[in-house]
Amino acid sequence: MQVVLFGPPGAGKGTQAERIQSTFAIPQVSTGDILRAAVAAKSPLGKQVGPIMAAGELVPDALIIGVVEERLSHSDCARGYILDGFPRTVPQAEQLDAALARIGKRVDCVVSLEVSDAVVHARMKGRGRADDGFEVVQRRLEEYRKLTSPLKEYYQRRGVLRPIEGVGSIDDIARAIASTLASFARPLSR
Repeated sequence: MQVVLFGPPGAGKGTQAERIQSTFAIPQVSTGDILRAAVAAKSPLGKQVGPIMAAGELVPDALIIGVVEERLSHSDCARGYILDGFPRTVPQAEQLDAALARIGKRVDCVVSLEVSDAVVHARMKGRGRADDGFEVVQRRLEEYRKLTSPLKEYYQRRGVLRPIEGVGSIDDIARAIASTLASFARPLSR
């Protein structure tokens, strides 16, 4: 089961991706986590993307596509995965589709966490990460709106977009997502 999970910054993607990972036994592939780890490690990739991320801008497609393709080639992704934070644009989605087609796979379901700007700002204020200041978050929200509208339309046309209300208890949101994904794969019994 190949799942794409997206929503605005602070929508709870990471939290919900962990729940999906546990329920369906597929790995979470978070481009944000990969990039933040590279910045913290001061790796060559980290040195490239650090200033971009600090400014609240999107990392160039060429870098992201390479990072994602490399990660999806790992054996733990053979049964599926949750992409958290990727794709963010239609060209990225098209490149992902092409990469998956080469290995005989496709995106099965796209879960869009729907959260208002006011909720995002309130959540981000509590996180305290360097890339979570008000102005940076506002820029990221504007970029998200500009780039995600066409991405939602792209996945809607393909019949795989599933909007989920991202406000409420973590458990309620997780149950709504699990119910949606249940038609694509059987969860592990606990």
